[in-house]
Amino acid sequence: MTTKEILAELESFGSEQTKKTYATLGAKEPYFGVKVQDLKKILKKTKKNHQLSLELYATGNYDAMYLAGLMADETQITQDQLEEWISQAYFSYLSEYAVPWVAAETEFGFELGLKWIQSDIETTAAAGWGTLAYYAGVNKDEDLNIEKYAELLDTVEKEINTAQNRVRYVMNGYVIAIGSYIEALTEKSKEVAQNIGKVSVDVGGTACKVPLATDYINKVVAKGRVGKKRKTARC
Repeated sequence: MTTKEILAELESFGSEQTKKTYATLGAKEPYFGVKVQDLKKILKKTKKNHQLSLELYATGNYDAMYLAGLMADETQITQDQLEEWISQAYFSYLSEYAVPWVAAETEFGFELGLKWIQSDIETTAAAGWGTLAYYAGVNKDEDLNIEKYAELLDTVEKEINTAQNRVRYVMNGYVIAIGSYIEALTEKSKEVAQNIGKVSVDVGGTACKVPLATDYINKVVAKGRVGKKRKTARC
């Protein structure tokens, strides 16, 4: 499929109700309002396609940009290309999901995440914490820098209350992810979660809720799923 053909198909899948929902979350024109399950119908036809994903993201159409994140080939995309993507990721569905999912699956995802969390730009910093969390979820513990992940838990504890709004949301998710995916840091994550307590985030009038990290980690422990890795960061 070509970019033009995909845009036409995206338009056919669009709905005004979904557009309104995405607008509440932060999406801006141009976009059609396509549900993720419909994006995946297109993905079945294209599979991973590096060049096509770059073209789709460059359209600036939100639906196409999100699809690009699902379609991207983590073995071919470069750090410079991901830097370009995050610079254009203007709201949470792109900066906290589509882009960091891809970044986390690259061989340089950890280093990129560390760089992004230093940014003063809210969407970039949030993407950094998300990338580090997803990276922990798809890589074996023996391949992770456990010491650095522990150090970053301390950073979250110290800085979460003064961090930018969406960064607070993703920092809280980082604590949950590390407690769930890195067995050696589960207890430390639980302590940090207990200390930070309920995290306050402005979710823009939506029904979205900030998960309580202590409860979430305890549920993972109770289910015996601590340390269970994912095959892919993308979902």
